[in-house]
Amino acid sequence: MLSLSHVISIIATLFLVTCVGIYSLKKVKNSKDFTVGRKKVDAPVVAGMVIGTLVGGAATIGTAQLAYEVGFSAWWFTLGCGIGCVILGLFYAKPLNESGATTVPTILVNVYGEKAGLMASIFSSLGIFIHITAQILSAVALITTLMPIDPVIAAVVGALLIVCYVVFGGVWGTGYVGMIKMFLLYFSMVTAGFVAYKLGGGISGFRASFDPFPWFSLFGRGVSIDLAAAFSTVVGVLSTQTYLQAIFSGRDVRAARRGTIVAGLVTPPIGFVCILIGLFMKANFPAIASKQALPLFVINYLPDWLGGIVIATLLISVIATGAGLVLGVSTMFTHDIYQRLISPGATDKKILLVSRLSIVAIAGLSLLITLGNMNSFILQWSFLSMGLRGSTILLPLLGALFARKWIKSKAGTIAIALAPTVSTIWAILMPNKMDPLYIGLVISFLVLTVGSLVVFPKKHTKNIG
Repeated sequence: MLSLSHVISIIATLFLVTCVGIYSLKKVKNSKDFTVGRKKVDAPVVAGMVIGTLVGGAATIGTAQLAYEVGFSAWWFTLGCGIGCVILGLFYAKPLNESGATTVPTILVNVYGEKAGLMASIFSSLGIFIHITAQILSAVALITTLMPIDPVIAAVVGALLIVCYVVFGGVWGTGYVGMIKMFLLYFSMVTAGFVAYKLGGGISGFRASFDPFPWFSLFGRGVSIDLAAAFSTVVGVLSTQTYLQAIFSGRDVRAARRGTIVAGLVTPPIGFVCILIGLFMKANFPAIASKQALPLFVINYLPDWLGGIVIATLLISVIATGAGLVLGVSTMFTHDIYQRLISPGATDKKILLVSRLSIVAIAGLSLLITLGNMNSFILQWSFLSMGLRGSTILLPLLGALFARKWIKSKAGTIAIALAPTVSTIWAILMPNKMDPLYIGLVISFLVLTVGSLVVFPKKHTKNIG
C-alpha cells in the first residue's frame, strides 16, 4: 500500500510536470506550433521529444516484465531504440530537417504521388496506433499495482491522461515534458537499479540465482526471435512519424542531429536497470504477475519519498510516450488526409481543432483495443508495431531521401501498399515462421528495384519540400 510519503512525492512530481505542460500551451499559437514547433526547437527539446515518446511503458515496465520471464533478451527493445536514434542523427537529420516537410507521407507524396502518401499515412498510423495499446497496458499494470482498482477503470484513466498531456501543447508539450522526464528517469531508475543490484548480491548473487542461459543471454528466446525483435525496433524507429517529427521540428540540422544522438545514447541504460529489477523480483517473488515486477519493487524496496518519485516518473513515462504516439498519428491524419484530401481550404484554426479532436478519437480507439487484450505482453505490441511501421516506410523513405532520381513513382506506391499487407497476412497465417518484418522488407525491396528498373515508366517526381 502507498504511504503518505508516497502520495506527497507523487503529487509533487506530477504537479511539476503538469506546470511544464501548461507552460508549453503558451508556445502554441497556430497549427505549425502544435505539430513542429514552427521549427524553433533546440537540441535539448529535440532529445526530450524523442525520449519523451521512446522511453515509456514498454522500455520500463515492459522491459522489467520480459526480463522477469526470460532475462537479458528483454534488453533488445531499448538497445534497438538507441541504435535507431543514433542512425537517425547521423544519416537522416540533414535531409529530413532540410526537407521543409511536416510528416513522412508528405515526403513520399512529393516523390511517389498522392496515393503513396495516403497509404503510407494509413499503414504507419496503424503501426503507431498498435504501440499506443502498449502504453495503456503499462498504465494499467502500474495503476492496479498501486491501488485496488478495476483494470478497466485503470485503462480509462490511462487513456484520459494521455489525451490531457498532448491535446493542449502538442509538440512543445511532448518536448518539454520529455526533458523533465529524461532527468527524472535517470535519477529514479538508476537509483532503483543500484538498489536491486545491491539487494540481489551483485554479480555473484544474480549468477547464483539464475542459469547462464537463457537468463544472461541476449538471445535467450532464440537467435532468430531476438534478432528479429532488435531489427524490428531499429527499423521502427527509422520509420515512425513521432520520432522523425522531432527532426522536422529542429531549429537546424545541428540541433536535430545532436538531439536524436543524445536520445540514442541515454536510452539503453534505462533498459539495463529495468532488467536488473526484473531479475531481482523473479528470484525473490517467482509467483507474481510479471507485469507488476517493477511497480512492486518500487513500493517494497525504495524509500517512500523516492518510491513516490519513481512511481510518478513511471506514470509520466507511460503517459508522455502515449501522448507522443497519439500526436504522431494525429499529425498524419490532419495534414495528410484531412488537409490534403478532405478540406484543402481549411483555416488554420480549423486545422488546429481537427488535430485536437483526432487526438481524442485516437486515444479512444486505442482504449477499446486495450480492453480486449488486457492480459497480453506489453513488448509484444511494441515489437509488432515497430515491424508494421518499418515494412511500410523504411525502404520507400530511404529511396525518397537518397535515390529519388532512380526510383519510379508507381513502384514506390505499390511497395508502400503491398509490403505491409503481405507482412500482416503472413503474421496471421504463419505466426511461428519467419518474422513478418523480413517478408515485408523483401517485398518492398523487390518492388522498388524490379519495378523501377524493369516494369514501370517514371512519371512523377518533384523536389522534396
